[in-house]
Amino acid sequence: MKPSNRILAWILVGSVRCVYDEDVMVTGATGFIASWLVKKLIDNGITVHAAVRNTDDSIKLAHLKNLENGSSGKIIFFKSDLLEDGSYLKAMDGCSIVFHTASPFNFSVTDNKKGFIDPAFIGTQNVLKSVNNTESVKRVVLTSSCAAIYGDAADIAMYPGQVMTEEMWNTSSTETHNAYSYSKTIAEKEAWDISKKQTRWKLVVVNPCFVLGPSISKNPTSGTFELISQLADGSMKSGAAPFEIGAVDVKDVAEAHLKAAYLESANGRNILYNKSLSILDIANIIKDKFGDEWSLPKKSAPKWLIWLIGPFVDKSLSRKMISNNFGHPWRADNSKSKKDLGIEYTPIESCIEDMFQQMIDKGIAKKRK
Repeated sequence: MKPSNRILAWILVGSVRCVYDEDVMVTGATGFIASWLVKKLIDNGITVHAAVRNTDDSIKLAHLKNLENGSSGKIIFFKSDLLEDGSYLKAMDGCSIVFHTASPFNFSVTDNKKGFIDPAFIGTQNVLKSVNNTESVKRVVLTSSCAAIYGDAADIAMYPGQVMTEEMWNTSSTETHNAYSYSKTIAEKEAWDISKKQTRWKLVVVNPCFVLGPSISKNPTSGTFELISQLADGSMKSGAAPFEIGAVDVKDVAEAHLKAAYLESANGRNILYNKSLSILDIANIIKDKFGDEWSLPKKSAPKWLIWLIGPFVDKSLSRKMISNNFGHPWRADNSKSKKDLGIEYTPIESCIEDMFQQMIDKGIAKKRK
């Protein structure tokens, strides 16, 4: 037990009311998903050990410190590094639950090994090695991705019923093709391998698809914002990429992490998915709410044109990537997350509207000239 002055956290999860007075640790605590998770945790009176790369970076930590004001919980910051063996031991000490959310996701990585693969794979190894050396830990919630289930959208057509389920694994991504997806795949597989070699702690994995919604941080760096910013700033006004995504609200993803940690029914992998949307669908949702004055696309660009000129405009767009992802439907089965985690998905339109409003407020969204 913790000292007597600890706040007792009462968490209503589904129909089960759980009582916890034990600390939890969150890796990558300043991240897009992690920040919303930290908010949910401290709003429920839990003390969060926030593992971050730099505890002296007041700008990056500001939004978390602001969350703490007025909440019934507490945040304690610990300096940790995914690539440094043992760097999570201090942050993990005394915690019953570990949320491992840290893993880079952005479109500006130039070295796949350093930018994606090492932080995901070695980072997962280091975090779980510390878990094995920390007796207080009873459960680990790993933030994986649907990217560990499929590599290219064309892969989905090969799955039974042309729908992704938790039984599928990404087999098409490599270090040079869809490196982010490859990193998430090998990291999750490593987590399951490590988990199966012990019996003290339980591993529960969440596999969100493309996560949308406003950022708590004033300076978001997630790849989500890179993509939606291209809609907002007029980069796609001549035509949206004919690209379909599985979308989910960031608040639903944070809620799923919470339930994965505290529900006895939580187990295995859990696809977090609300609705399939094309880039043009997202633009139309924004237009319906905010009007036609913004520099949004009104049509999709033809796939053949993007295939022809895309690699010259954006080096990250290989012709293989375009062929295997543009113009293909995106389908997944989210029934397990509804059944085992009790997730009730929020209408996706609301988080897109909130996200675009944030971009208006930040001056990213541009009006038509």
